[in-house]
Amino acid sequence: MRSVCVFCGSAVGADPAYLAEATAAGTIIAQAGLTLVYGGGRVGLMGAVADAALAAGGRVVGVMPRDLVDQEIGHAGLSELRVVENMHERKWGMAEAADGFLCLPGGPGTFEEIFEQWTWGLLGFHAKPCGFVNVGGYYDLLRQTIQGMVDGGFVGQQYADMLIYADSTADAIEAFRGYKAPPPKWTRAPIQERMGKKP
Repeated sequence: MRSVCVFCGSAVGADPAYLAEATAAGTIIAQAGLTLVYGGGRVGLMGAVADAALAAGGRVVGVMPRDLVDQEIGHAGLSELRVVENMHERKWGMAEAADGFLCLPGGPGTFEEIFEQWTWGLLGFHAKPCGFVNVGGYYDLLRQTIQGMVDGGFVGQQYADMLIYADSTADAIEAFRGYKAPPPKWTRAPIQERMGKKP
């Protein structure tokens, strides 16, 4: 694993623990020698993760739509800022650049990003780990909801189990390194990396 994509809020949130973990996440990712890939923002938890990774000497790659850059939301001090035309290209760019997807606390955009990567993983478009840093139990209800999908017959248990939940970024990264993807949903063939071709 060479890079980790972090999805998280463009606000810092109500609990100081969210900001503390975002700062720790950036530091840990950089110290592990991994490139941080993220949405390119300078605000909220996004900015905190990037600032911490940069301060620890890490490489940080941001991917952001042009209109958000024009609104001066983009981080000016990144190792690389890739400017794209829309949100779909942004998510695709982050997905291509990362070897795993880590979710810190955030709002609807954060949820949408990690759910897309989870969906691509269970369909076999990639074999990369997806996980949550469950700061202060932030993702407890989501975990229950996902288990409800299993109990309701809408997703197999093996696909719920592919999601990693950890109390810290350090624990999540360790779990990522040992991740083994399940067989894809619609074929018995082994999972093959397909991120070079858009689904």
